Amino acid sequence: MRFQLTDEQRALRRGVRDLLSGRFDRDRMRACLRDAAVDRRLWRELGAAGVFGLRLDGMGLAEAALVFEEAGRALLPGPLVATHLAAGAVDGAAEGETVVAGCDGTLVDHQADADAVLWLDEGGARVLDPAQLVTVALRSVDPMTPLNRVTARTAEGRAVPDAARLRQEAVLLTAAQQCGSAGRTLESAVEYAGLRRQFGRAIGTFQAVKHLCADMLVRVEMARTAVYAAAVTGDPVETAAAKLLADEAAVRNSRDCLQIFGGMGFTWEADVHLHMKRAWLLSTRFAREGEIQDALARSLSAPGIW
Repeated sequence: MRFQLTDEQRALRRGVRDLLSGRFDRDRMRACLRDAAVDRRLWRELGAAGVFGLRLDGMGLAEAALVFEEAGRALLPGPLVATHLAAGAVDGAAEGETVVAGCDGTLVDHQADADAVLWLDEGGARVLDPAQLVTVALRSVDPMTPLNRVTARTAEGRAVPDAARLRQEAVLLTAAQQCGSAGRTLESAVEYAGLRRQFGRAIGTFQAVKHLCADMLVRVEMARTAVYAAAVTGDPVETAAAKLLADEAAVRNSRDCLQIFGGMGFTWEADVHLHMKRAWLLSTRFAREGEIQDALARSLSAPGIW
């Protein structure tokens, strides 16, 4: 089986990157640090571009993974995964007119801005009104992603079919976002290593820095390959493995990128720490490391893990 991207898939990825660079540049991203509310105008623009409804238009999970990889690269905030999965089940979600927050049974993101909530846990999938969740606001590690902890659910909501598939796809698309972030921190590290000079030479010529960048590249390629393969096969075990590799790539690459940047990476002027915080957050969404490891262990003796 070949996993090379088709010309159409390359064009899709390039188009999404161009869209995000034009609609969500660094200045706009930085504005989200001051106000983390969902930008409704941007949300509608994403809907018009097909980000949420592309699979209703005949594309597949592989194409969705490419789109979400670019979203992760750009640090695009908002309940992207939940709104994408709710397209077709919630009116206005595909067009970006409706913001659908995601809830894994414990945490819900962007509840204050949501028109609906997609509840995904082991008990099934449901669409609820945000007011039907009793929550407590948390201080999120990611300043662009408001979080609330669910303490009670006052209604059952409307059941959505194929809950296991939806949860698996949520895991995969979150892994794709992590791949995008890991790739971006690799690019930033290599660029900075070529510009920063110490002892009269670029720090990228030092062997220790070369090793850090090489390790980052290996993680990105391994995670990206796993995500693309899982998107093509739809296998739940491969999806779990892809999430595990993508989480590791995003978290460790952000750490190594920060190491290469040195003290500059900790400052608000740099974006490195923002990728690290997003990677930490997404590593806990829909499937955590321990849960994935347990699921993979169970899969050795029983088919299916979700």
